[in-house]
Amino acid sequence: MSSMDLAGSGMFLPTQTPATVLCCICGVSMPSNPANMCVRCLRSRVDITAGLPRQAAVVYCPDCSSYLHPPRTWVRASLESPTLLSFLLRRLRRPLSRLVRLVHAEFVFTEPHSKRIRLRLRVQQEALNGAILEQPHVVEFTIHDRLCDSCSRAQANPDQWVAAVQLRQHVTHRRTFLYLEQLILRHGVAARALRIAASERGLDFFFTSRSHAAHLVEFLSGVAPVRSRSDKQLVSHDPKSSLYNYKYTFSVEICPICREDLVCLPPKVANSLGNLGPLVLCVKVSSSIALLDPFTLRAAFLDANQYWRTSFQALLSSRQLVEYIVLDIEPEAAEVTVAGSRYRLADAQVARVSDFGKNDNIFTVKTHLGHLLNPGDYALGYDLYGANSNDLEIDKYKGLILPDAILVKKSYEEKRRSSRAKPRPWKLKSLNMDVDNTTNKGRADEEKRNAEYEEFLRDLEENPELRFNVSLYRDKEYQPSEMASTAGGDDLPSVPLEELLADLDLSDEEEEEEEVRNDGMVE
Repeated sequence: MSSMDLAGSGMFLPTQTPATVLCCICGVSMPSNPANMCVRCLRSRVDITAGLPRQAAVVYCPDCSSYLHPPRTWVRASLESPTLLSFLLRRLRRPLSRLVRLVHAEFVFTEPHSKRIRLRLRVQQEALNGAILEQPHVVEFTIHDRLCDSCSRAQANPDQWVAAVQLRQHVTHRRTFLYLEQLILRHGVAARALRIAASERGLDFFFTSRSHAAHLVEFLSGVAPVRSRSDKQLVSHDPKSSLYNYKYTFSVEICPICREDLVCLPPKVANSLGNLGPLVLCVKVSSSIALLDPFTLRAAFLDANQYWRTSFQALLSSRQLVEYIVLDIEPEAAEVTVAGSRYRLADAQVARVSDFGKNDNIFTVKTHLGHLLNPGDYALGYDLYGANSNDLEIDKYKGLILPDAILVKKSYEEKRRSSRAKPRPWKLKSLNMDVDNTTNKGRADEEKRNAEYEEFLRDLEENPELRFNVSLYRDKEYQPSEMASTAGGDDLPSVPLEELLADLDLSDEEEEEEEVRNDGMVE
């Protein structure tokens, strides 16, 4: 029978009323709880907000509206936004999570010019005998203005520098600087530079502190064979307080021997390396120079001190490489690993591509690329048969017979010429440097830099070891096209997608959603 039927029949239905007890302190009637005390008496005897901070400080950049999250992270947030609320609660996370449970948080209005931000929190904690007490708590944040690093560099006078690093290399190309640029970006050693300027044969870095410049010089010494010297110039002197202001200049010179250069070792250096060479190839440049004898696969390493003690120049550089076609090849020995790369001796018959239709010159040479080359492939090498060498080191070796050619690396130029330009799904970051392109010479130099940059990108595709220390990022604007490649285009070397990094570029809305989702303290 339903309750309506019972009511219609005149039967009495008792109503259930909650049980009440008297407060053990003030005697007020109240609902029963484990402490047997009313809320007023319980709050007068138990303060769950004891130990919680009531004042705190935040650092604010007025130029970009960012707040400092120690030690060096800046969070961009507007006043009374969810991002700012999440940021402030993270500053209070340790005391809140250790003492109480946060239930609710909201802003309390303050004047924008007061340099104060107030938060009203509602927290819960177990009080006497398991009773749960909820209590409001107000925290006041004091805002201290300070420019962030990027805004400070933007507003600083680039001419008021304290220390400068002049990086130079006396060669005719910029391949070394393109590689060093990626290393500097990856390790962030030039992040505090006031200005970076591109000069004729190098780069100039300007800093506001001598320690920042010295840190860059120390980094360069660990990734390239360099020699450096430092000078200082007195700017001002206060005799009363005995204060001196100096400008410091660090001059750093990079070894002129580059990867793929052909070197004729001086007799003293060759003897110190166990009668290596004398004709050797530079196969790797790091803090030391890796030299390989392409005829015997013997290798040696020269550090910076050894090189600058008896410095020498390259006989031929990568600018003088000539394209050959491989007619026949016969591998000889097993593969050998030198400086992380594999090599194999072989006898090869090659002919210069430029000789086709003009003569029948065929050269039989010994090469270290027996593991890469096959008949019909193209290779880049040094043409010693037609070269006019004026190197004084060669004259010191009496009776030295020069080979007709020395192959350096496999060439993919023919395949690139026969296939269409294929866009790359990756990109590189670059330093923000000042380049003068106003004059005719500047425009010509820009075209030269673009050509060298394209060669550098191709080297990264062909050499996995070279891109080991380089950060490659996915290109968001890349759109694969079915017409991008033709016959032979799939054989071109490329960068695997698993080696690419995702460039972090979140919008303001995405940042707010990410921070609120990860916070977990705002309800």
